[in-house]
Amino acid sequence: MTITLPILRLKIISITYLSCQLTIFEEFLIFESQKIYSMKRIFLHFFLAFSVSLAVQAQKTTIDKALFELPDVIFKEIKSSDSTVRTFELQVKQPLDHQHPDKGYFYQRAFLSHKGFDRPMLMYISGYGQDRVFNNELTPLLGANQLSIEHRFFGTSVPESLDYSYLNLEQATADLHYINELFKKIYAGKWVSTGISKGGATTIFYKYFFPNDVDAAIPYVAPINREYEDKRIYSFLSSVGTEACRKKIFEFQKRMFHNRDKVLPLLKMYSEGAKLTFTYLSLEQAFEYSVLEYPFAFWQYGSSCEEIPAETSSLEEAVLYLNKVSDIQSFSDASIDTYLPHYYQSATQMGYYSYLTEPFKDDLKALPLKPHPSAAILPKVKGIATPFDGSLLKKVNEWVAKDGNRIAYIYGADDTWTATGVPSSDKVDAVWFFMKGKNHRSARVAQMTPEEKKKFVATLERWLGTKISNKEAE
Repeated sequence: MTITLPILRLKIISITYLSCQLTIFEEFLIFESQKIYSMKRIFLHFFLAFSVSLAVQAQKTTIDKALFELPDVIFKEIKSSDSTVRTFELQVKQPLDHQHPDKGYFYQRAFLSHKGFDRPMLMYISGYGQDRVFNNELTPLLGANQLSIEHRFFGTSVPESLDYSYLNLEQATADLHYINELFKKIYAGKWVSTGISKGGATTIFYKYFFPNDVDAAIPYVAPINREYEDKRIYSFLSSVGTEACRKKIFEFQKRMFHNRDKVLPLLKMYSEGAKLTFTYLSLEQAFEYSVLEYPFAFWQYGSSCEEIPAETSSLEEAVLYLNKVSDIQSFSDASIDTYLPHYYQSATQMGYYSYLTEPFKDDLKALPLKPHPSAAILPKVKGIATPFDGSLLKKVNEWVAKDGNRIAYIYGADDTWTATGVPSSDKVDAVWFFMKGKNHRSARVAQMTPEEKKKFVATLERWLGTKISNKEAE
């Protein structure tokens, strides 16, 4: 018995030792397997990140390559505020005369916001210069790419020699058509055109000349005049708002004229401080233009009747208010130079508005009573011939009523330009929104009532044949 006890203890010790070794070995295997699993996860994450990077790089290379292969397009990438969008400034070589390309060319500035080749394309048509990307509200609503296009003869989109005979709607819309043709080589999806004010009018003219370029057109606050002096403006200004508000507007105008001897020195001080010059017009002519313009600007941009200075307010307050609503700067040399191409187009093809002078026949001293002074100011020193031809306006006004299909018109009911907007017609597949209480700045999809927005989206879905599921703009 005394001999067997150590042997038994030895066996127990051996078994215990082996058990410990097995436990250690098992823990080692578990540790090694976890390490291998972790390495696999790290590798998988690295692989996924690398794959995404390759995909992004492929997309980047693809749009760069696509732009590079387009004829007549110079491009450079610029900073984008949206990480999901790549933005490019473009220079598109355009003929000065699309019917006679041998007469020279110029480069038209545009901006491309690229989101994806499978997305729709929104053509944002400017009626003026376009020195940066304009983020139109329709772009996020449609989840679209966007082309922002500067108008010929504005901004940097000017030929070396300014021959205004090439500034007409036939040439301007042909510019848009060529850009449309070029970029449809890259973007094969649905196309929508849009523009605001003069850009909205250009959108309508573009649809008239090239009805199949886009699947839908959405002009905002767009006038289509009927003549050089469209007299519908006078009817609008005599009926918009309340009688009490219109009376206050008129009395304010009379107050300015009756105090011209005190107002002019105040305007002179203001002009000198703002470094304004008046050589095309005299300061007194600019003053009279500013007062005559006041009712038009008041309703165009949604001024408030409560803000009209009372008779008891100081003239200093009254002049500050006048410049807030109808700034004399608009009639300075610099402003006239900036808008000269616009005034030329208005005076030759597009028509414009003038000022009713009869109520102020005893007040005007620097401007004539007849013919009514036009808001399209073309200084004689510029030597630009401006024979008005209303034939295109007649054709387009007839076309929008009978054949202007797939156009959504957005107007503000209080905006002066609505007076010369496109009247609604039941003979075309088009839709009109006359937004109550809205003006030139606020008549937008974002400001629509729920019912208006529902109708607008449903109409676009029908025209584009696709569901609009992106609600970012709502």
